[in-house]
Amino acid sequence: MSGIGGANPLRDAADRRLPRIAGPSGLVIFGVTGDLSRKKLMPAVYDLANRGLLPPGFALVGFARREWQDEDFAQEVHDAVKAHARTPFREEVWQQLIQGMRFVRGDFDDDDAFETLKSTIEDLDKSQGTGGNFAFYLSVPPKFFPKVVQQLKKHGLADQKDGSWRRAVIEKPFGHDLVSAMELNQVVHEVFPANEVFRIDHYLGKETVQNILALRFANTLFEPIWNRSYVDHVQITMAEDIGIGGRAGYYDGIGAARDVIQNHLLQLLALTAMEEPASFDADALAAEKTKVLGAVKLPKDLATGTVRAQYAAGWQGGEKAVGYLQEDGIDPKSKTDTYAAIKLEIDNRRWAGVPFYLRTGKRLGRRVTEIAVVFQRAPHSPFDHTATEELGQNALVIRVQPDEGVTMRFGSKVPGTSMEVRDVSMDFAYGESFTESSPEAYERLILDVLLGDSNLFPRLAEVELSWKILDPIEQFWDKHGKPAHYPAGTWGPGEADEMLARDGRSWRRP
Repeated sequence: MSGIGGANPLRDAADRRLPRIAGPSGLVIFGVTGDLSRKKLMPAVYDLANRGLLPPGFALVGFARREWQDEDFAQEVHDAVKAHARTPFREEVWQQLIQGMRFVRGDFDDDDAFETLKSTIEDLDKSQGTGGNFAFYLSVPPKFFPKVVQQLKKHGLADQKDGSWRRAVIEKPFGHDLVSAMELNQVVHEVFPANEVFRIDHYLGKETVQNILALRFANTLFEPIWNRSYVDHVQITMAEDIGIGGRAGYYDGIGAARDVIQNHLLQLLALTAMEEPASFDADALAAEKTKVLGAVKLPKDLATGTVRAQYAAGWQGGEKAVGYLQEDGIDPKSKTDTYAAIKLEIDNRRWAGVPFYLRTGKRLGRRVTEIAVVFQRAPHSPFDHTATEELGQNALVIRVQPDEGVTMRFGSKVPGTSMEVRDVSMDFAYGESFTESSPEAYERLILDVLLGDSNLFPRLAEVELSWKILDPIEQFWDKHGKPAHYPAGTWGPGEADEMLARDGRSWRRP
């Protein structure tokens, strides 16, 4: 056996099917008492540990203003894990994880707290063997990003010594327009090198979003018709059935377009429309997405090519819902959009003349995110028109959430003696085709941060190009008119239907 003592031929470093396990490292969460941390981050850390993807000496440090000791923090993580983790609770995994948990109390401008954080990290390096590798997760309102990042620099926490790494993880929104995004990027990049900054768009961690790439580039079935010769238009929808909840302070003044279109929907557009990358590494993917976003063209007339609206009182799920302007903490004169729809084109050979319709809204018919690629009608038809009255357009629909999968809609003959063609659907559902469940997006993204794999994270250029697309629309809305209205529980305002009707099209009912 010549293989004895040599490298294991079954473990090829390039084999992406092997589980990639994080090396010695730790995670520091700022704003650890918030909702995101409790419902998503802490459970994701536990699930990763439970699936054996974290190093044995992993460290988790919480930083917040609470008067907590390490034990209180551990109890808080324990409760969050019990309530929200997706894998079963196992005492031995928990006991190992708890060894590396620490809590640091303090404000963001409290120098002593950052010194305590520094010594805590140094202690963990010794006790847990974290090797100086730490990721700092900023689960805090964006206005605090610059402060936290500057404090990390001031106290030497961002320094990468002796081959160890320090990374910053930033949650959206990355600014509220191009200028603020550029300022924020400058602050962050002064402290952390570009390749150590991870901007989280949790949509990109979703299995179905990554499946867009598999669907297009691993099959011969779709790519030849994925262009202007066959595609009539594309609709990208992210609908929520909830209102703003307790987020009035954050949401008012931001609105649906900034909250969802600028990041999630433009990222989905980029993945749907991009050319085939040379490989699936981060640089090649970013290069293709950047080309698409750079080729996006706004409608000539923003008055007819964009719509914004606010939800009014209505019924949702059998309960009465108040209108946006009646929500607690909202200024009755607010012009913030809770619904936004825009029409974009992509000025390149593949897509010239094909409209991309993006829409998002709160208090719509149901919670759903989908990309619908709608194909042109068949040209000459040997059928008389009564035979095809019931026939719509072929469509390929990628459902990102909640019931992830892909549906194909096409015409089929109705059984019987006469020739009648009607739409039918062929459905692929993740839950039915695969026994393993999709990992929660945050599990995948946290693991990628610890591995230093930036495949699923939008780059600086993508963020800035997205703001370049949205800024002129926001500026136009600021100066012209007021948002339209739609009753809660419906699919948006009549103005959005008119926007498509002018093009001879209509919105899909997801």
